[in-house]
Amino acid sequence: MGNHDQRISNRRRRRRKSNLFLEKIEARLVKARDIIMNKNSNTSIKDWDFNPRLGSIYRNPRGFHRSYLEMEKVLKIYVYEEGEGPIFHEGPCKNIYSSEGRFINEIEKEKTVFRTRDPNRALLYFLPFSVVRMVQYLYKDGTNDLSSIKTTVVDYVDLISRKYPFWNRTLGADHFMLSCHDWGPKTSSFVPSLFHNSIRVLCNANTSEGFKPSKDASLPEINLFTGEMTSLGGPSPSKRTTLAFFAGRLHGHIRSLLLKRWKNNDTDIQVYETLPRGVSYIEMLRNSKFCLCPSGYEVASPRVVEAIYAECVPVLISDGYIPPFSDVLNWKAFSVEIKVKDIPRIKEILMGISSSHYVRMQRRVKMAQRHFVVNDPPKRYDVFHMTLHSLWLRRLNIRVADYYS
Repeated sequence: MGNHDQRISNRRRRRRKSNLFLEKIEARLVKARDIIMNKNSNTSIKDWDFNPRLGSIYRNPRGFHRSYLEMEKVLKIYVYEEGEGPIFHEGPCKNIYSSEGRFINEIEKEKTVFRTRDPNRALLYFLPFSVVRMVQYLYKDGTNDLSSIKTTVVDYVDLISRKYPFWNRTLGADHFMLSCHDWGPKTSSFVPSLFHNSIRVLCNANTSEGFKPSKDASLPEINLFTGEMTSLGGPSPSKRTTLAFFAGRLHGHIRSLLLKRWKNNDTDIQVYETLPRGVSYIEMLRNSKFCLCPSGYEVASPRVVEAIYAECVPVLISDGYIPPFSDVLNWKAFSVEIKVKDIPRIKEILMGISSSHYVRMQRRVKMAQRHFVVNDPPKRYDVFHMTLHSLWLRRLNIRVADYYS
């Protein structure tokens, strides 16, 4: 057999092996879907980390539990090794973009059980670039020139698609990127198949900018000032003396409307552009019943998670924002959503919530808190694992064979 014939034979052998792996993966996913949909599945399984009876914060507590257990058994992610730091394989682990860096750094670790070194056994493929690092190292302030970032993303996907068969077999549908930078959606648009087909895990989960909840996943924006978790908790409802609180700069029209209506206008609705000297932001969160979380220039705000950490009921004020993990969590159970047009009615709306209902909401905030906590190392059901679960749910909706046939 000549060299040419040998290469053809080797390619066919690799393709048969790849097809065999793919068939096994698809069969296992079919089984996982059946288990998740079967209400009688795993009812006897002991899981000391999850109590479905405390299920008021979930859309379907038992369904979520079945799905989570299947994820732990089945989910494997291949991280492409191409690319060099600091733009690839690492990211910021403190300040406002910590969600991006923490996930990248955690999934890169060898000890995570969800990572596989064999791409044929993977259910998902991670494109390990950091948009924050791209902006930091490739963008020149004030130029509005994103050509270097565009070239980097386009070249990387082109490299992956030429070197491996996995991108082309699904047009990127079983691949994902993750970004907490405002420019995450824009960066993904430089490769149309990345924007339209791949799973985009974004803090800037804005439906008006192409975010599709059925395909993309909303990532919590968590501001770790020092890289470490702040303390959790706060006073009981009866000891919270402020009805509602917000402090933040004038970023975007929603905040402008909020400050124009409520700044210095009502002692119950305490809204500041800059806090007075000696007033603690964290203590204001902890002493408030409701924490106002208006969008800035983009829809995501770290105030949502800050409120949850302080056990203050979040009040979401935005246009087109999809809250994190909303395919699992029932946000109406532990937060209030106010339309932008109703900003003048904030006090009326909040005062209309009975004391007993508020107490239930505040208790549910405490229950939901575990899903937004950053642990090192990660723990079951925390923000890292909930992000993985969001990816898992979207992978369940992808049938690779449909692309591969």
